[in-house]
Amino acid sequence: MGRFHRHDENHNDPGNGHGHGHDAPVGDHSGYTTGSDRIEILERIFDENDQTADANRADFDQADVLAVNLMSSPGAGKTALLRQTLMRLRNHLRVGIVEGDIETSIDADRLTGLGAEVALLNTANGFGGECHLDAPMVRSALPRLPLGDLDLVIVENVGNLVCPAEFHVGEHNRAMVYSITEGEEKPLKYPVMFRSVDLVLVNKVDLLPHLDFDIEAFYRNLRNVNPGVEAIETSARTGSGIDLWCSWLTARHAELAAARALPASAAGISPGASPA
Repeated sequence: MGRFHRHDENHNDPGNGHGHGHDAPVGDHSGYTTGSDRIEILERIFDENDQTADANRADFDQADVLAVNLMSSPGAGKTALLRQTLMRLRNHLRVGIVEGDIETSIDADRLTGLGAEVALLNTANGFGGECHLDAPMVRSALPRLPLGDLDLVIVENVGNLVCPAEFHVGEHNRAMVYSITEGEEKPLKYPVMFRSVDLVLVNKVDLLPHLDFDIEAFYRNLRNVNPGVEAIETSARTGSGIDLWCSWLTARHAELAAARALPASAAGISPGASPA
């Protein structure tokens, strides 16, 4: 399934979180003699995924949890950044991690003992060894997280610049880690990923003096693909930019909490209280 893609040009919705784009096309399959059959199958796959993503989102909302889908290519530094993130947030937000990998517990082990609840999700165990996480996979991991005791769940997706962007998992926000070692052209070569996110963490900036990397060209390419996206320059090695990333997470959590309180406040009911 990893080679089947939906190209959702309207991924970002105007409010908190993301729309699923149920009616979005699934890409150009005219090169296949079975093109129409493939499209029908893909539509069923994505519809099933989006229904489960809605259920995941409902569980997050019921528990007053912010869910963030964190994506990147392999080796961009997601887990290293998460280690720094957990150490900074442990006295501010109660965090859970859904750790996605095809095999092994290496990354999950690196995050253990930093104050977060960690649920390991290997796609080779019952999910065909997929190169991404989808909503049913994430749903299988949620019972292993105490959602009612958490403020934030970060889904560390499988390292891949293509497939993870196609599958909503119930997240409220999407972020990606991009390493400057990947080259300035990546937003142009992988536009679906860069277009789908709210925030790009431009990582490994401590290597800038040692690389022939044009960061201004990268930002031009990024703005060409996703004009309104936020970007934070980070280094998991030095800790540069990690506080800004943590502030971004804290702000998204506060915004979501305020939005959830609005209906009750508008009705003159205090959050958590019952109407008379």
